[in-house]
Amino acid sequence: MDAQTLVDERGELWLALAPLWLDREPGERDYARMVTVIQHHDLTLHELEWIFRLELAPVLSRTQMSVASEWRAFDDHQLMKRLVAHNMRLTGWRRRSWALFSGLTTMMTRQRWNELMLRVMIERGEAPIT
Repeated sequence: MDAQTLVDERGELWLALAPLWLDREPGERDYARMVTVIQHHDLTLHELEWIFRLELAPVLSRTQMSVASEWRAFDDHQLMKRLVAHNMRLTGWRRRSWALFSGLTTMMTRQRWNELMLRVMIERGEAPIT
């Protein structure tokens, strides 16, 4: 897949989900926007989980752990460049390695991700009865 196709297919979704890695808790508007964008892309929860683990977390967790990172907002252009570069190389052993270590790269945002997935399930009428 070429870079432009990646941006066309995933760019909006990637940018919508990036606030999960910021130092502030996502607000209601952030979650509502994420749910809207997810619904627009019509992906399964399983597909979303792997986008979170393999396409986003390896790039954004590095930013989250960096001492000199942007903690309140991302530069969308720079972020998109890093995400495209990562995903262009995400084949073979790299894909398997990130899958293996995805628990580590997602642990700092897992609670936010679970909250988002619950909201998506509610929007879709699939929420578990508690």
